[in-house]
Amino acid sequence: MEEKNNEEKSKNEIFEWIKSIGTAIIIAILIKTFVFNTTYVLGNSMYPTLHERDRLFAMKIPLYFDGPNRGDIVVLSAPDNTGKDYIKRVIGIEGDRIEIIDGNVYVNDIILEEDYIDKDSFTHIYNESSWEVSEGQVFVLGDNREEGASKDSRYFGCIDVDSIKGVTDFRYFPFDNRFGSID
Repeated sequence: MEEKNNEEKSKNEIFEWIKSIGTAIIIAILIKTFVFNTTYVLGNSMYPTLHERDRLFAMKIPLYFDGPNRGDIVVLSAPDNTGKDYIKRVIGIEGDRIEIIDGNVYVNDIILEEDYIDKDSFTHIYNESSWEVSEGQVFVLGDNREEGASKDSRYFGCIDVDSIKGVTDFRYFPFDNRFGSID
């Protein structure tokens, strides 16, 4: 009789463990799908703001309410169908007119003050030098403006807001003086 009770207790304990692990997996999937994801930086297109191998949280919640805002750093599906994710800064939102003149970026005819890029940076153009941001789209640039350093809207045009996977503003690795909020 006692052996039967011990066997039943063991089965109940195993069932409880399976239930707990299953619940944890479901919660993790829901968080990853609807709340935030993690990503890491490969390449130098966002230098000096982000460095290669930085690890970031990409929040999805801001996208549910007001979409990305001008100045946000976003993770997006590569529009050039490489299957990669890109990390870029939103420069223009729907209704904006973006122009690059003499290496400077203008939004709606006003020069954009960009304290996040290197002081003497020159923003090169590829084919076009002006863009109208349509409804449901944004214009993105990498912070590294050296020629060929960033594939961004200068290369592939405005991107659909739906291709944005998250807004990132927190670096969780490395644990040095760059840990924390991204300026």
